Amino acid sequence: MSTPVRRQYLALKAQHPDALLLFRMGDFYEAFDDDAGVLAETLGIALTSRPLGKSEGRVPMAGVPHHALERYLDQLVQAGHRVALAEQTSEPDGRTLVERRVVRVVTPGTVEEGALLPAGGHNWLVAVAPAGADDRRGDERFGLAACDVTTGELECMVLDGAALAGELARRVPRELLTPEAPRASGAADGDTDEALPEDLAAAARRTARPARQFAPAGAARALREQYGVADTDGFGLRGMGPAVAAAGALVAYLAEGWPEALRNLREPRVVAASDHLELDPQTVRTLELFESPAGPDASLVAVLDRTRTGPGGRLLRSRLARPVRDAAEAGARLDEVQAWVAAPLARAALRRALRGLPDPERLLGRVRAGSAGPRQLAQLRAALGALPEAAAQARAAGGAALETLAQDLDGASEAHAVLAAGLAGEPPAEPGDGEALRAGFAPEVDELRALAADARGALTALEAAERDRTGLGALKVGYHRVFGYYLELPRSQADRAPAEYEPRQTLAGAQRYRYPPLSELEDRILGARERLAEAERAALERLCAQVAASGAAIERAASALARLDVAAGLAEVASEYGYVRPVLHPAGPLVIEGGRHPVLERRMEPGAFVPNDTELGGGGPDVVVLTGPNMGGKSTYLRQTALIVLMAQAGSYVPADRAEVGMCDRVFTRVGASDELAAGRSTFMREMVETAEILRRATERSLVVLDEVGRGTSTGDGLAIARAVVEALHHRPGGTPRTLFATHYRELTALAGVLPRVANRSVAV
Repeated sequence: MSTPVRRQYLALKAQHPDALLLFRMGDFYEAFDDDAGVLAETLGIALTSRPLGKSEGRVPMAGVPHHALERYLDQLVQAGHRVALAEQTSEPDGRTLVERRVVRVVTPGTVEEGALLPAGGHNWLVAVAPAGADDRRGDERFGLAACDVTTGELECMVLDGAALAGELARRVPRELLTPEAPRASGAADGDTDEALPEDLAAAARRTARPARQFAPAGAARALREQYGVADTDGFGLRGMGPAVAAAGALVAYLAEGWPEALRNLREPRVVAASDHLELDPQTVRTLELFESPAGPDASLVAVLDRTRTGPGGRLLRSRLARPVRDAAEAGARLDEVQAWVAAPLARAALRRALRGLPDPERLLGRVRAGSAGPRQLAQLRAALGALPEAAAQARAAGGAALETLAQDLDGASEAHAVLAAGLAGEPPAEPGDGEALRAGFAPEVDELRALAADARGALTALEAAERDRTGLGALKVGYHRVFGYYLELPRSQADRAPAEYEPRQTLAGAQRYRYPPLSELEDRILGARERLAEAERAALERLCAQVAASGAAIERAASALARLDVAAGLAEVASEYGYVRPVLHPAGPLVIEGGRHPVLERRMEPGAFVPNDTELGGGGPDVVVLTGPNMGGKSTYLRQTALIVLMAQAGSYVPADRAEVGMCDRVFTRVGASDELAAGRSTFMREMVETAEILRRATERSLVVLDEVGRGTSTGDGLAIARAVVEALHHRPGGTPRTLFATHYRELTALAGVLPRVANRSVAV
C-alpha cells in the first residue's frame, strides 16, 4: 500500500502528465519514477531511491535544493521540458500530511527569472490562430496574440500568411501556441478547419493546444472574464475574430499553467500591420538586424544598442524590428534623439544614473503576480529612486518632448515613497529570515519582533540565573534543530547536575539536559518566530498591494524611462560615429549623400570605409542597375541603403553626410545564395519563390534590393529572368518601387536606353 505522500504525488502527477513534476519536500524539490531519471540525466545529478509504501518497494528519486531552483529550471527548460512546481501550501506540524498543489508550470514562454530571460529583450509567448470557416474574406488570414508575461504586454494582430512569417521572424517567440490538428472525422465544434503553415517559427518551441480554446466564442468569453468587460470591441478588436481567438487561447493557457500571471496582463493593444515598415524573414536575416554569422557584435542592434536599462533594450529592439511608416511619429522620436545630441553633459549624467538600474517593468510584474519577495521590492525601490535624477537630466537637456517624459517619471514618486517608508534598508531574501520591514510600518510586526527579542534576552538571563543557582560556571544554553533548546554541562560537571535537569543527549565531552522552564521559554520563542514570519508576510502583501495600486503610474514611468534611454543611447552612437538626422517625408525620393554601412565601418580601420551616394525616385531613376566586379562591394552598398532607410524610419540618426527619406511601406531584399533542401527547395527554387513574392507584394512606396537574380541557372535563362524582373518592377501598375538591382549580367545595362525610369551605376575598385 502506498504512503499518503506517495498518493498525493501521484494525484498531482496525473494532473500534469506532460510535465516534469518537482515535488517540494522540505528544503528540496524531488522527482520520482520516470521523472527522476529525466531529472538526473538532464542535470547530471545522482539518481537514488526511496521506499514509499510496502506494495511499491523503493521508488526512483532525484532532487535539487530549493535555493538553487532557478539555475536548475534554466537547464530543464533549455532542454525542452515543461516543469510543474508543486509547493507546500501548509506548515508542517508533525501530525498531518502537508498540503501541496501545483502553483505553476514553467515553459520557455513563461519563465520569470534566470539566464533564459533576456535582460534587454522580450520573452514572447505567441499564439497563432487561422481564420475560422466563418471568415468570408478570400485571402488567408491569421490572428496573432503576443504576450510577455514578465512585463504584462499583450499585442494583437490580424495578418496574411506572408506578413505572419515576417512578424514571427521579428519577434522570435520563445514559445508558440497553435491549435491541435483537426481530426479526420467527427471533429468537435470549434475544431480548427485550416492548417497552419508547416514552417511556422521553426526556432520557437511549438505547444499544441486544444482546438476548442481557439474557437471564437470561447476565446472571446475568456477575454471578457479576464478583463471584466461585457464586450471586447472596446479594445479595438471589432472585426478581428482571428486575433480574439489567439488572445483567448493565450489567456486560457496562462490560466492553466500560471494563473497568478494573469494579474499582470495589460489590456490588449491592437497593432496594425499597415502602421509599420513590413520586413519579411529573408530581409531580417539578410540585413542581420539581430544576429549575424560573423559574430554577436556584427549585427545592427549590437552597433546601436547603448541602452542601460531592460525597458530601453526591449524598446530599441522593438523599434528596429518594426520601424514606423508615419513620418510624424518617426520625427517625434528623432526630436528626442536630437535633444540628447545637443546636450552631451546632461546625456552623460543620465547614462550614469541609469547604469545598473533594476528593471521596473519586470519587477512590477512580479509584484502583481505575487512572486516578489523583500529583495525584489528593494530592487524596485532602487529603480524608482533613480527616476528623479533621470527626470532632472531630461529637463536639463530641454525640449518639449523630454519634458513630457520627465513628467511621466515624476508619476512614480508615490510608489517609491510607499516602498521607502515600509521596506527595511537591507531586507532579507525571504520573510522571517531577518528584518524585512521598517519599524512603525506594521505595529503587529513591531510587537512580535520585540517579543522575540525579549525571548532571546530571557535565554541569556536564564543561563546566568542557573549558573548562580547551581554554582556550575560552565553551564550554557544551546539549540539543536531536532532537539530544540537544551542546557549543557561538560562531562566533568555532569555529576553535579540538579535533579530537575532531565538527561536528553549524551556526547563525548558533554551532557545535554531538558529543563521545564527552558522548554516553556522555547515555546514562547518559537511561537513568536512563527507569528512574526506570518505577520511579516501579511504586511509585505499589504505593501505589494499598495505598490500594485500605483501600477499604471509605474508602467508610464517605465515607458518614459525606456524612451529616454533609447534616445540617449542613439544620441551617444550618433555623436561618436558622426551620424546625421535624416529628413523624412510621407512619400517621395530616397537621397543619401556619403552613406556608409553602420556595421561594416565599425569593423574596419577608421576612415577605411568608402562612402557612396544613392538617389532613387523624384528627379532620379526609380530603378538602378548596378554592375561591377565580384567582391567589389555591390552587396555592401545594397545593404547599407536598406539599413539607412530602416534606421531612419525607426527614429535613429543615420551614417551619412545627408539623408532624405521618403517613407517606405516595405523593404524587400534578395541577397546571397542559400537553399532549403529539407523543405525541397534548391538554391534556384528558393530564389525564384522569394523573387516572385517581392514582385507580388511590392508597391511604389517600397524599397526593393535584389542581388544577382538569375545566377543559379544557365546564362541565357538567368539573363532572361533578370531582365523580366527589372521590366516587371518598372512596369508595375500603380508605380515603380524604388529598386537597386545588382547584377553580373552587363547586358542589362541596355535597359537604361529603353526603360525611362532605369539608370546604370557601376562599382569601381
